[in-house]
Amino acid sequence: MGNEYDAIVVGVGGMGSAAVYHLAKRGVDVLGLERYDVPHAHGSSHGDTRIFRLTQPEHPEYVPLAKRAGDLWRELEAESGRTLLTTTGSVHAGPAGGDKVADAASSCEAYDLDHEVLSSRELTERFPGYDLPEGHRGVYQPDGGFLACERAVSTHVNRAHAHGATVRAREAVRDVTLRETGVTVRTNRGEYEAGHLVVAAGAWAGKHLNLLDGALDPQRRVMAWLHPEEPSRFTPDRFPVFSVDVPEGSFYGFPVSERPGFKFGRSPDIAESVDPDEWDDEPTIRDEELLRKLTRNHFPDADGPTMRLATCLVTRSVDGHFYLDTHPEYPHVSVAAGFTGHGFKFSSVVGETLADFVTSGTTDNPIDVHRLDGRLNVPSAPSNG
Repeated sequence: MGNEYDAIVVGVGGMGSAAVYHLAKRGVDVLGLERYDVPHAHGSSHGDTRIFRLTQPEHPEYVPLAKRAGDLWRELEAESGRTLLTTTGSVHAGPAGGDKVADAASSCEAYDLDHEVLSSRELTERFPGYDLPEGHRGVYQPDGGFLACERAVSTHVNRAHAHGATVRAREAVRDVTLRETGVTVRTNRGEYEAGHLVVAAGAWAGKHLNLLDGALDPQRRVMAWLHPEEPSRFTPDRFPVFSVDVPEGSFYGFPVSERPGFKFGRSPDIAESVDPDEWDDEPTIRDEELLRKLTRNHFPDADGPTMRLATCLVTRSVDGHFYLDTHPEYPHVSVAAGFTGHGFKFSSVVGETLADFVTSGTTDNPIDVHRLDGRLNVPSAPSNG
């Protein structure tokens, strides 16, 4: 078997699997390298579901990128015959005068997205599973929903294989050498050469490129699945995915789908930063108690027996906007990293963008806010980029 490729993708999770797929579909001889299984539960592309939404309070410029991502998910469904994106609508809620509601509404207005601003009482009347505090408001957008994340990774890889890609799991990258006209990647199993490199290694991206040293903060997060006391209120046709700010903190959640339980998680006020190679991935009773503050007070019909607890890694960028660009010194090296807990929905379009970088050096996708320029300190003489 040869060890020379047109492009090597390091990391075959949400972003890397999409990159391998889009590159292979364009006829690029591509190798994907994954240190764990495909898919796996050590990063941030697991846990059954991830939110998809067009509402983007993080930044209005995310909206056209989310629209393109949605189109690509539907195209992948058509090609593969698999259901990946389920539409439920989405709710962004918080105090009436807070940034959450204002920024969510502004992102919808900026791109003329269909939406409604509902009071907490109106939310409960429309969606009985919700019981938010009086004085809260929610921005409801009907195109939101959830992605079957592990199925999406598997589908990207299966279709990449169909288009001629090579993917190697259980193969950890040990060293990356960047040259003016190519790269060498050494793993625990061998050595590979390529003209282009794509780094989409999640929490490990900074271990492969000095460029990202100090620019990524991997954080431990916990998700819970509880069996609702009133299951009929938490089905996909009656319960939109949500992101809410309440007195107990910031939370996100999903209707009951294939796995038993109402799934939700918490974005902590104080980050629990970890080393991705040395962290405690076992959820605790304390983790569960912090999460149950949400259901106990605001989704009481969901506050039933525990079905599952799981951890994941969220890798935050320096400013909350993910990195998607080519290397400032090595234009044949592309980077996708720092997705800060809300990136999976974009993985389809991130993969397309990375393929654009490899095949043409640029992209027409709207990624100005995600460019590296001015956001990182570039090493003067990087040994590995």
